[in-house]
Amino acid sequence: MSSSEYSLDTVDQRVSYGIAMNVGANIARQGGVEIDLAAFVVGLQDGLSGAKPRVSEADLQAAFKDAQAKVEAAAAEGAAKQAEAGNAFLAGNKARAGIVTTQSGLQYEVLRAGEGAKPTPDQSVEVHYHGTLTDGTVFDSSVERGETISFPVTGVIRGWVEALQLMSVGSKWKLFIPADLAYGNRAQGGIPAGSVLIFEVELIGIK
Repeated sequence: MSSSEYSLDTVDQRVSYGIAMNVGANIARQGGVEIDLAAFVVGLQDGLSGAKPRVSEADLQAAFKDAQAKVEAAAAEGAAKQAEAGNAFLAGNKARAGIVTTQSGLQYEVLRAGEGAKPTPDQSVEVHYHGTLTDGTVFDSSVERGETISFPVTGVIRGWVEALQLMSVGSKWKLFIPADLAYGNRAQGGIPAGSVLIFEVELIGIK
């Protein structure tokens, strides 16, 4: 029977399918490991039935160690490539008219100047924002959700913390945040490791 012929009508079937989908999606997101579906199914069946493991604990641990090393190597390589592309983007962006680069490497462009107060580290702010990668991929956007968001000035990534204290209420800036002022070599949701992040940020108010 092909997968397209499976019945997914009962609660048990749908729960089983959902669990398997989540496991598969998690493995795919992590990357670096090729899954042998036949071995995967055998292991799943043995685990559900309580059968004796077909591979010794020592061999399993060694295999997991090797697999983890492959995952880490793949992640490091991907982060390095992403960082190289990000650095090239920032170097080109820096030369554009209207771009200000701070000592930390943060770049920003004033889209609209505000005349209100500037927030301090002990305050919270209300903002509207739209976040993308350098290729235009949207990874987060309060604008698309249709509602502003509030948070402490120091409760976000370093690039935001710096920029918010430079902005005046009522202003709208476009931020170009280097990876080391964002998530560094860690992937975060839909953000690949080593990514430069771009945000359009409107500072609505200070709380």
